Amino acid sequence: MKAVYQTDRGKVRAHNEDAGGFFLNQDGSLLAVVADGMGGHRAGDVASEMSVSKLKKEWEASTGIKTADDAEKWLKAQVTAVNELLFDHSKSHVECEGMGTTLVAAITTNHFATIVNIGDSRGYLLNESGFKQITEDHSLVNELVRSGQISREDAENHPRKNVLLRALGTEKTVEMDIKTVIFEEGDILLLCSDGLSNKVPEEELKEILLKEEGLEQRAETLISLANENGGEDNITLTIVEFSKPSEGGNE
Repeated sequence: MKAVYQTDRGKVRAHNEDAGGFFLNQDGSLLAVVADGMGGHRAGDVASEMSVSKLKKEWEASTGIKTADDAEKWLKAQVTAVNELLFDHSKSHVECEGMGTTLVAAITTNHFATIVNIGDSRGYLLNESGFKQITEDHSLVNELVRSGQISREDAENHPRKNVLLRALGTEKTVEMDIKTVIFEEGDILLLCSDGLSNKVPEEELKEILLKEEGLEQRAETLISLANENGGEDNITLTIVEFSKPSEGGNE
């Protein structure tokens, strides 16, 4: 398993309120995370950093997650705990009132990937079947698309595109989507904030991920492209590749 994490402030924002990373647990299984914070007085970066730090700490201490059921239970319990942590922090620190964050995170093993998401940060899977978004945006615009009130094309430039229906830390309890997909040799998982998905079309995401170059280079290309296309938001991504063994090697 190979992974890379990159984040960029973009060309317009004064601060980077995104956070993320990838972390190994006691068994060598990987957790990848992207969080896109929001809130007044730079509280967004507090929300995203707290979320990633808490998940990192709990994941690195964890062991025994062998099945998709184990992974789903772990994510549900830990994300619920993070939500309570953020909500309590916002209530006890006036400068953080109303803060929250999106979250997309994935546990990847040699057999499966289990993904949790809240908000509009996304998970994509590239495999032999093609390239597709495997998370559902919790946004007003996506709800309008789902209910047939506007088209996907209309959604791209909708004036209320940034309105979220769910976020982590803004309410005492949180609803999350959790799903498991098969993760096999050669597959690639991309987690990203909307600073990337709003600026780079899916076809271009796929083309870049398919390139025969290192993960770092592919990540840099994606961020550069989002900046070339405006860079109005922070841009964050984590890529996990189920790498094929080297030909003739002993890996």
